[in-house]
Amino acid sequence: QVQLVESGGGLVQPGGSLRLSCASSGSIFRLYDMAWYRQAPGKQRELVAAINSGSNTTYADSVKGRFTISRDNAKKMVYLQMNSLKPEDTADYYCNAVLGDIGSWGQGTQVTVSS
Repeated sequence: QVQLVESGGGLVQPGGSLRLSCASSGSIFRLYDMAWYRQAPGKQRELVAAINSGSNTTYADSVKGRFTISRDNAKKMVYLQMNSLKPEDTADYYCNAVLGDIGSWGQGTQVTVSS
């Protein structure tokens, strides 16, 4: 398994932006498929965005056009740029790494969108 540490969460007003970062300890980070998930209070964890080892991306319909996932293999980092934030984006955001059958999770970072 790989260790993941998220950062960048916080309180932001509706319409604002945040950039989440996920740092990885994996020595073969470039081979991992990476993703961001979120979990709002009382709700199931859901996929927000994913980027595979070939840098192909997918997004949940609810964030398309507003969020952008990217990765920097040299720095072993994955990012989630979140623009035009809405109150319904409020959740704990988790970084996920998958290599074969092995998955790893970070501890999460909280995002609150409120005026």
